[in-house]
Amino acid sequence: QLQLVESGGGLVQPGGSLRLSCLASGSRSDYYTIGWFRQAPGKEREKVACLASLDNSIHYGDSVKGRFTISRDNAKNTVYLQMNSLKPEDTAVYYCNVKTVNSIMYWGQGTQVTVSS
Repeated sequence: QLQLVESGGGLVQPGGSLRLSCLASGSRSDYYTIGWFRQAPGKEREKVACLASLDNSIHYGDSVKGRFTISRDNAKNTVYLQMNSLKPEDTAVYYCNVKTVNSIMYWGQGTQVTVSS
């Protein structure tokens, strides 16, 4: 069983930055993609950024392109989401996600990001 634990959320002013971390532990699984989703109150969960293992390609949601950056540190089993130029509409619970080559989905517990003055 793969466990994902997010950290790094909090309250930040518009225009500020945060870096989220996702630590993966437990059974090692070959993942197909690893990335971040978010869900704001009353809205559906949306993809923010994901990294594909086959070719290391990265995909960003249109609303975060140019502001967010996903990266990983394999030695630390950690994936990061650097968020810059944050806007109030970025306020949401952010979830780390892994999809394995067998199409099994794993989710973290989520971390709250609030962008407000």
